Amino acid sequence: MLEFECPRCLGAAAESFYGPCGVCRDELRQKFAFGSGAVESKRYEPKMNVAPNAVATKD
Repeated sequence: MLEFECPRCLGAAAESFYGPCGVCRDELRQKFAFGSGAVESKRYEPKMNVAPNAVATKD
């Protein structure tokens, strides 16, 4: 355990790694939390100037 001064609140902290203390981490999680929702992505459509592969379109 490292003992250091929290870089965010300047309070005493004892953590495994250097960074914000536990209280500051909880505050940051609440402040920047967002719900996971469905992400819609558009289907890829090539530009008109892109020609199809001649081997793939060979009959």
